[in-house]
Amino acid sequence: MAKTKQQKELELQALHDKFERSRGAVFASFAGLTVNDAQELREKLREENAEMVVAKKSLMGIMFEKSGLTKDQVLDMEGSVGVVFGYGDEIAPAKIVAEFAKAHDVVSFRGGVLDGEFIGVEKVIALSVLPSKQELLAKMVGSLKSPISGFVNVLGGNMRGLVQVLNQIKEQKTS
Repeated sequence: MAKTKQQKELELQALHDKFERSRGAVFASFAGLTVNDAQELREKLREENAEMVVAKKSLMGIMFEKSGLTKDQVLDMEGSVGVVFGYGDEIAPAKIVAEFAKAHDVVSFRGGVLDGEFIGVEKVIALSVLPSKQELLAKMVGSLKSPISGFVNVLGGNMRGLVQVLNQIKEQKTS
């Protein structure tokens, strides 16, 4: 049964709300993916505060226009296209889809949106190999902590040296 205009408008509004709420989105082809594999992907996405939506490209084009992007970018994508919205980490959708694509040949990137700008397949692939936000923050904290730790060790070394000198003086006086 064909959808009514009202149903299409509700679907478009839901799609647009998800797009506006997301911090990053990835477009990918999922044609040929089995239902079980699609469920597995959806579960992995849910764990990372992301979700996959499959909609008509014409609806995604209208969603793009509402968001200030060019709808031709979506309409020019080949084949059926799904969109993965990431609500937490901006690059999580790209990482999850790339990891999933390693085990499933039928999954391939078609583009993405980051910071309100459309990005091509090459940039999405580049994002997918970056460390996660948590990993980058941990590395930054380690880098910030390193000079302080070194300074504490240097100060501790002076104290250890002083204690050793005092112990040697004490041993000389007792012998």
